[in-house]
Amino acid sequence: MHQRVSMERCACVIVLSAGAALASCADIEREPSVSIGSARQALGGDALPGLTAAQNDAFLAGKEAFEEIEALDDGLGPVFNEKGCANCHDQGATGGPGNQFEVRAGRLTGSVFDPLIAQGGNLFDLSSVMSLQGNQRQDIPNCTLDRAGEPVPADANVVALRRTTGLFGLGLVDATPDSTFAGIAAAQPPAFRGRVAQVFNIAAGHNTMGKFGWKAQVPTLHQFSGDAYLNEMGITNPEFPTEQAPLGDPGLVAACDVVPESPGVTEDDGEDVDHFTDFMSLLAPIAPQAQNQAAAEGDALFTQIGCAGCHIRTLTSGDSPVAALAHQTYHPFSDFLLHDMGSLGDNIGGNGDAGLREMRTAPLWGLRTLNPNELLHDGRAHSIDDAIARHDGQGATARNAFLALSAEQRSRLRAFLNTL
Repeated sequence: MHQRVSMERCACVIVLSAGAALASCADIEREPSVSIGSARQALGGDALPGLTAAQNDAFLAGKEAFEEIEALDDGLGPVFNEKGCANCHDQGATGGPGNQFEVRAGRLTGSVFDPLIAQGGNLFDLSSVMSLQGNQRQDIPNCTLDRAGEPVPADANVVALRRTTGLFGLGLVDATPDSTFAGIAAAQPPAFRGRVAQVFNIAAGHNTMGKFGWKAQVPTLHQFSGDAYLNEMGITNPEFPTEQAPLGDPGLVAACDVVPESPGVTEDDGEDVDHFTDFMSLLAPIAPQAQNQAAAEGDALFTQIGCAGCHIRTLTSGDSPVAALAHQTYHPFSDFLLHDMGSLGDNIGGNGDAGLREMRTAPLWGLRTLNPNELLHDGRAHSIDDAIARHDGQGATARNAFLALSAEQRSRLRAFLNTL
C-alpha cells in the first residue's frame, strides 16, 4: 500500500462523533515527537526457533516470494495498492507493519452501510497499471484508467484509512483454537466483553473465527494471503479467482490486464499464496525489551487501569503439525475479539460480520516498530498517550482510568509500552 493518503484524496471523510474520548485528548500532555527513523531499526524478521531444516527452507522461500516485486506478466493490476508484500510490511524487518494506509469507503444512511461495490468499493486501490513506467505499459495501450487508481466516489460519505499491520508471530495466533478466544470472551465482564467474529473460511467451507485484519474479517493466514494477493495487488489465485473490476466496471479488466482470463486458470496457481503463508506462519514474534524500574511499574499500571482486560498478555497455541507452533505460550497483548469502540470505530461495514463501530483489539507486541506519530488504525493518534485517550465505547473505562493517572504514572505506563 502507498504512503499515507493525502487529505485532498479524503475530502469527503465524515467526522465521527467526538464524545468524551476526543474531548479529553486536549487535556493530555504530549510526549516529544519521535523520529520515524527509530522505528526502522531492525527489530525482528527471524524465523521461529526450533524449526526443522525443511521448515527453515520453507520460511526462506516464503520470504523471497514475499519480497518479490510483481509485474504485469505476473498479473499485477489492473488496480493495486502496491507491487509487493514487503513494500508495505517493512517496518522493523520484512513482515513488519508499514507507514502505508489503504482507503475504505462507502455510503452510510442511518445504520445501513452501502459499500458501493458497483463503483469499485469498499476498498479503493491507490494505483493502476497506468502508473507503471516505460515499456512496462507497452502492452496496455487501450487502458483508460487513471494513474491514481480508483477515486473515492462522490456519493461516499464515509472514508476510513487503514494502516498496514505487522505480521510478526501471527502463526501462533493461527494455531490457537477458536475455543480459546470464545473462552476469553465468556470470561470478560459484560461492560467490555468482546465477541468472536464469524467469517466464511473458504478452505473449511463454513464460518470460523475471524482473527486477522482490523475488523477480524479474515479467518486464517492462508486466506489472508490469497485475499491480499487479489485485493492489494490484483493477482487472482485459487481461493480468490475473480479479477476485481476497477471502478466496478468489468470492461476495464480486459483493457487493462495483460494476463488473459480463462475459465479455471488463475494468475497465481496457488504456489505464491502458499509461500506467503509459510513466511507469515513461521515468522517469530518480536521479543520485548528488558524492563527498567519505570517500565516495571508501568507494567503493573497496565493491568491496574484495565488495559489488560482486552489486550490479553498471554495465550497458548493448540495443535499444529509444526512443533515450533504447537502448544506454545506467547504474548500478543490482544484478545483478537471484536469490541464496540464507539467513536474509535471506522463506520465501515461489509468486512465479515463486524459492526460499524466494532474493531478487533489491536495486538501490542511489536508496538515499538510503529511510526509513533501515526497510531491506531487510521493514524489519527500522534502519540501513545493520544492513542489511549481516543479509546471509546467498551474502551472508555480504561481510558478514563488512564486520564486520571498523574503525569509521572503516565510516563511509567509509556515506558512499559515502549518495551513491547
